[in-house]
Amino acid sequence: MDDPSSASNKRKRRRGRKAKASPPSPDRSSPSPAPAPVAAGRRGRKPRRHEGPADADAARPPSPPRRGEPKPVANGGDAVVVAVSEAAPASWDEVVRVVPCMDAVVKVFCVHTEPNFSLPWQRKRQYSSSSSGFIIGGRRVLTNAHSVEHYTQVKLKKRGSDTKYLATVLAIGTECDIALLTVSDDEFWEGVSPVEFGTLPALQDAVTVVGYPIGGDTISVTSGVVSRIEILSYVHGSTELLGLQIDAAINSGNSGGPAFNDRGKCVGIAFQSLKHEDAENIGYVIPTPVITHFIQDYEKSGEYTGFPILGIEWQKMENPDLRKSMGMKPDQKGVRVRRVEPTAPESGCLKPSDIILSFDGVDIANDGTVPFRHGERIGFSYLVSQKYTGEKALVKVLRDSKVHEFKIRLATHKRLVAAHVKGRPPSYYIVAGFVFAAVSVPYLRSEYGKDYEYDAPVKLLVKHLHAMAESPDEQLVVVSQVLVADINIGYEEIVNTQVLAFNGQPVKNLKNLVTMVENCKDEFLKFDLEYDQIVVLETKTAKAATQDILTTHCIPSAMSDDLKA
Repeated sequence: MDDPSSASNKRKRRRGRKAKASPPSPDRSSPSPAPAPVAAGRRGRKPRRHEGPADADAARPPSPPRRGEPKPVANGGDAVVVAVSEAAPASWDEVVRVVPCMDAVVKVFCVHTEPNFSLPWQRKRQYSSSSSGFIIGGRRVLTNAHSVEHYTQVKLKKRGSDTKYLATVLAIGTECDIALLTVSDDEFWEGVSPVEFGTLPALQDAVTVVGYPIGGDTISVTSGVVSRIEILSYVHGSTELLGLQIDAAINSGNSGGPAFNDRGKCVGIAFQSLKHEDAENIGYVIPTPVITHFIQDYEKSGEYTGFPILGIEWQKMENPDLRKSMGMKPDQKGVRVRRVEPTAPESGCLKPSDIILSFDGVDIANDGTVPFRHGERIGFSYLVSQKYTGEKALVKVLRDSKVHEFKIRLATHKRLVAAHVKGRPPSYYIVAGFVFAAVSVPYLRSEYGKDYEYDAPVKLLVKHLHAMAESPDEQLVVVSQVLVADINIGYEEIVNTQVLAFNGQPVKNLKNLVTMVENCKDEFLKFDLEYDQIVVLETKTAKAATQDILTTHCIPSAMSDDLKA
């Protein structure tokens, strides 16, 4: 997580939300502004003319282009270069900007108010950040989801404008790290042509990243080439989707900015970079197939429904003895199913040790890859992510040396330890000073910091990484902390310990625990915790002491609003 208030170099990948920084001192060696130099063009590409500063034009009017020199003209938002007519010299007024699509790139200002997962009845102090975005068709703006996470207010400012316009968040795609915004003020949309999307680029294709990164207040342009195309780990979404690796610089504040090809078409959204002592100039871009999926998903459903997955864990079948033992023929390839998510729709047809031979007619190799483009292969999860939630796919399976075909309805992933709370405040319940909470990744990060994967208790990490939910509403409930009072003497050191049962009944989720405790008629409240610990409280005394404890600690309610019946 890239936080403008506290950056850390421990994380390998960072998203680029811009933190406040003091502006660099002006260059005293240049008394007057000068037009930006034209970068050397790559083979097969014509050089671009960049728009110079307005005050430079007033100080020294430039001479018009010479006869026969290429003259840039705008055509629907794309840069097109045509030859100047030989009949008469062109005047400077006829020269139009080469990169009008830059005017569609906006600066995003957001005020965030994050929940406090360690003290879930309150929120953290608000902070501000800035990032990038760009205008697309339908009076909409795209940016990164992490740029507007836990937003309180979002404003947009166009290039060359001194006005900030209030924006409305239409949808946030947590998994794909994309957010969709709009502005109600008609003035915002005047004189701006929306960005048009291009196709998925090839390796070594030129890309230009445009945005408002740290180091200045004006628009910034960096260029590079596509270095790699593969399934990437999306840090913010805690998922794996198609991504582009480029060697153009992506810094804090570049998040949400577009990446253009040499035709002026948008081929992706900058969203994260790799920070490591052994790596340089490694940035990552969300490609157009993922962007298009997000937009079409919103247009179909009126909301973001997510990227479906196959709810399985699988094993490669590269060992010949393993393939032979599973009854595979020499011409058969595929991957072995290790486990099936109990809550996934495919749990009704797929079984452990099934061999998945193909997905929607595309054969899967023994290493889990499928043909992508000429000379390229990619993980078969790419085929799944191209589908929409609720759609069906044909899966061919080898079971007991016989081939079976199943029509599987695809759905999103239900994790026991949720990766995100999706903007909702955290749930909590307090009785006799015991604070009960549901474990999520943001909760672990709040309790143990950004390195929670190393510092959190092993049992919680095992549940986070390997446990599967047995039902859609199952949660991992823990005693987060104990607010010290006379009634809970001796229990003060219980911290982040899982609650297994209450009065002999298994605890399925936090709401289930609240219902059982509030309706308890027994003399004692007995909580069975992990490590064979038990907590026993006298029922009447515990419930009577709860209100006094809430008053002492200035807590407004014994439970979060979502748990109140």
